[in-house]
Amino acid sequence: MAFALKTKFLIFMLTVSGALASAMSRILDEAFVAEKYKQWMVEHGRTYEMREEETMRFQIFKNNLEFIENFNKMGNQTYKLSTNEFADLTNEEFLTNFAGYMFSSKNVSHKIKRFRYENLINVPDSIDWRKKGAVTEIKDQGSCGSCWAFSAVAAVEGVIKIKTGKLVSLSEQQLVDCARTESTRGCDSGWMDDGFEYIGRNQGLAKESNYPYTGKDGKCSRRKETFRAAQITGYEDVPRDNEEALLKAASRQPVAVALDCSGYGFQFYSGGVYGGPCRTRLNHAVTVVGYGTSEDGIKYWLVKNSWGKSWGESGYMRIKRDVHSKKGLCGIAKKPSYPVA
Repeated sequence: MAFALKTKFLIFMLTVSGALASAMSRILDEAFVAEKYKQWMVEHGRTYEMREEETMRFQIFKNNLEFIENFNKMGNQTYKLSTNEFADLTNEEFLTNFAGYMFSSKNVSHKIKRFRYENLINVPDSIDWRKKGAVTEIKDQGSCGSCWAFSAVAAVEGVIKIKTGKLVSLSEQQLVDCARTESTRGCDSGWMDDGFEYIGRNQGLAKESNYPYTGKDGKCSRRKETFRAAQITGYEDVPRDNEEALLKAASRQPVAVALDCSGYGFQFYSGGVYGGPCRTRLNHAVTVVGYGTSEDGIKYWLVKNSWGKSWGESGYMRIKRDVHSKKGLCGIAKKPSYPVA
């Protein structure tokens, strides 16, 4: 089965690469790219201290723009790409700065754990927790690898709204500074379950306004830790490699998930239902805040990201659901979890 999936992935990559190579016969005009680059720099407030760096970034931008335009012209994809704020970064730079999920196998228990939604029936065909007022505004982690904290906090914000009727924007910075373990290291990546465990130990989490985000590692403020605005009683892991179980959980509350965000398709995603290519090497954390079916009949997960509103569909992504792999597309079903309140 693993060999078959790997073969399918390689075939898909060869198909995309072949189509792009064919499309590359039209190299973008230098003056056209230069003008696009100037507009992009103004739009995103980008400046460079040295001329050499600007020249290097221009070349990266040009390569990315050619990839984006040629990809969009293929016409056989379910999603589109665009030049967002990451357009002057290579994919390696992008992943280094904006991913940040860390999972340690040392934390895995082989005991059978409770999954409260296991026997749930009458699961709705679609749900959007934004429309139910359980999702705060899109946030931006910046170049700190704190996606795990944003994923965990969004899940907590959701369940607190569902339980109390009040939507409160909570502090990611408190998790970055205070939820430190062997596998969770602030801006140097982390694990959502460690975040949930910290909130439980601390008997709550502060409002974002009381412990604001700085985008860098800081010393845990014992004073601000006492500004408890929301509490949880624990968390549960969704049975892994099971999209049906993830669907049941997501029908009742937002769920923290990890996935593989490698590749230029993820970096420059701007809309539609993302269909890969991607592997399942988890390196980024987001929050499932709904699911549904597109007008074209494609089932999808609705995920809230933490890369600002200029990425994706105003900060959100729809990613293909019900795929052949038990792990879900990009591994989205490998390690989901949710807080209990």
